[in-house]
Amino acid sequence: MDIKIKDVAKTAGVSVATVSRVLNGSELVTEKTRNKVQNAIDQMNYHPNATAKYLRSKKTMTIGVIVSDINVSYYAEIVKGIENMAYSRKYKVIICDAQNQQDKEVAYLELLLNRTVDAMILITHMVSDEVINEFVDNGYHIGVIGRFIDSPKVPCIFTDNVKFSKQVVEHLIERGHRNIAFLSGYPDALDSSERLEGYIKALQEHQLEYKPELIENGDFNEEGGYKAFKRLLDKNITFSAIYSANDEMALGVYRACAELGIQIPNNIAIVGVDNNRISKYLNPRLSTVNQPKYTMGALIAEKIIDQLNEDEFDLQRVFKIDSELIIRESSDFKI
Repeated sequence: MDIKIKDVAKTAGVSVATVSRVLNGSELVTEKTRNKVQNAIDQMNYHPNATAKYLRSKKTMTIGVIVSDINVSYYAEIVKGIENMAYSRKYKVIICDAQNQQDKEVAYLELLLNRTVDAMILITHMVSDEVINEFVDNGYHIGVIGRFIDSPKVPCIFTDNVKFSKQVVEHLIERGHRNIAFLSGYPDALDSSERLEGYIKALQEHQLEYKPELIENGDFNEEGGYKAFKRLLDKNITFSAIYSANDEMALGVYRACAELGIQIPNNIAIVGVDNNRISKYLNPRLSTVNQPKYTMGALIAEKIIDQLNEDEFDLQRVFKIDSELIIRESSDFKI
C-alpha cells in the first residue's frame, strides 16, 4: 500500500502541515505532538518520497500562469487576482500566452521540469487531463481555472456554465424570443460545451425546438463573432436574439450590425458572457453574465500557494462559483 503524508496525518490526528513540520525538524511542534506523529510514521512504515521532497525544497517563489490568448480581456481580471494574491504571499508571477496552440501550452508547462517556477496555473483548454495528472503525480504543482480535473492534488475553480446559460436563454424567452442563435467558442473548450448544454436545456424546458442551424462557432474572439453572425445571416433562417458565449464575440456581432444597419435590440437582441469593461460602454449597453474573475484568480493563487507550503486543502480543492446575469439595453426589449 502506498502510504501518503495525509494518511499519517489522519492516523496521528493532526494536519498534513504538522506532519511536514515534524519531517523537516521544525521547532514549531511540541514534543508531545512530535512523538504522536513519529509513532504514526513508525506504525505505518511511512517513507517520504525523496524526489518530491527535493523538488519542494528548491523554491523559486514564482508561479507561472498559462492563458489561452492574452488578447481576450477575460484573462486580465483573473491574472490581476492571481498576481495580487501571489504578491501578498511573497510570490512572483510569470504570464505565458499560449496563443491557442497546444504545443505552446505543453512547452510552457515544462517550465515546471527545470524549476523555473514552483507551480503553474492553467487558464487553458488544450492540455489534456492525462498530461496534467502525469505532472502532479510526479510531484509538480498545478491549479486550473475553468475546468475540473479528477485528481485530489489539483485545485480547480470554475463557474456553473450550465446554470447561467439557462438563465440567459430564459431571460430571452421571457422577452418573447423563440428563435435564439448561439455563438460558441473553441470547439473543444469546456466553457463552450457547457454553455451550449445550458442553452439546449432551457429550450427543452420551455418546449422550444432545438435547431442546430442556429449554432455557429466564433472561437471566443471578436473577428470570429463577426464572421459567425454573417454565416447565420447567409443561411436565411429566422432568429431574433443571439446568445454569445463571451463578450468578445458579441463585439463582432455589434460591428456586423453597424455595417448592415441592423438595430439592437429592435431588430435583434444580444447577450454576452464575462462583463468585460467595454460591455457597459457599447451603444446600447450589452447584457452579459458577470463572472467573479478577480475572485477566481485570487482563490486559485491562494490554494496553490497553500499547497506549495504543504497546508492541507483536500477538502476544499474544488470550487464551483456562481455568476450573475446583468440585464442591459441590448436585450431588455419585449417583442
